[in-house]
Amino acid sequence: MDYANIIQSIAIWALPLVFAVCFHEAAHGFVAYRLGDPTARMLGRLTINPIRHIDLWGTIIIPLVLIITKVPILFGYAKPVPVNPRYFKDPKKGMALVAVSGPVINLSLALLSGLVFRIILWLCPDLYPFIMREGMTFACAGIAAWFLVPLLLMLIKSVQINVILAVFNLLPIPPLDGGRVMMGILPDHQAQTLGKIEPLGFFIVIFLIMLNPFKVMNFLYGIMAFLSMLFLG
Repeated sequence: MDYANIIQSIAIWALPLVFAVCFHEAAHGFVAYRLGDPTARMLGRLTINPIRHIDLWGTIIIPLVLIITKVPILFGYAKPVPVNPRYFKDPKKGMALVAVSGPVINLSLALLSGLVFRIILWLCPDLYPFIMREGMTFACAGIAAWFLVPLLLMLIKSVQINVILAVFNLLPIPPLDGGRVMMGILPDHQAQTLGKIEPLGFFIVIFLIMLNPFKVMNFLYGIMAFLSMLFLG
C-alpha cells in the first residue's frame, strides 16, 4: 500500500469536502433564519466553523474509507442543521427554500472553485502538466508550483465534491434536499405520501448507488461529469 499517495489524497480531498458540507449546512441555517426561524442561530450553527458541523461518520470516517479504498465517487455529510418550520409564514414554501439552498451553495462553490482554477492556469499555464498526476513530487516544479499545484488539485476536488453533493441532494427522495423541495411544492396529500418514505430514504440511495437500477447512476454520473467539465473548462 502506497501510504504517501494515500496521505496526499486525503490532504487534497479533506479541505474541499469539509468546506462543501459545512457551507451546505450553514446555508440551510441562514435561509431558515432569514425566513424567521432562530433555531440554527441559537444553536451556533450559522457559521462555517467545521467544529460546529462535522459529523464523525459522515464527515470523517465514511469519506476516509472511500478515499483509502479508491472508490471513484466521494460522498459525505455534516450534522443536519435543525429547522423549525412553524416559524415560517408558509411552512411548505419555507422548507422548500431552506432545502434548495444547500445544493445552490454547493453549485456556487463549484463555480467559484472553477473560476479560481481557470485564473491560476491562465496566469501560470506551465503548471498544467503537473496537475495531471496527483502522485508526483511537487518540489520539482519549484517553490511557486509546490504551493500552486496542490491548490489546483484541491480546486478540482472542490468542483467535483460540490457537484456530487448538489446532484445527489437534488434527488427527489426524502430526507435529501430534493425530496424536501418536492414535499414543499406538491399538494398536501402527495407531499404526505412522499414523506412516508423518509425513514427508508438512506437505504434507497444506497440501493441506487450499489445496484444502479435502470442505469440511474449512469445518468447522474453524466450530469456530474458535464457540470464538472463546464466549471473547470
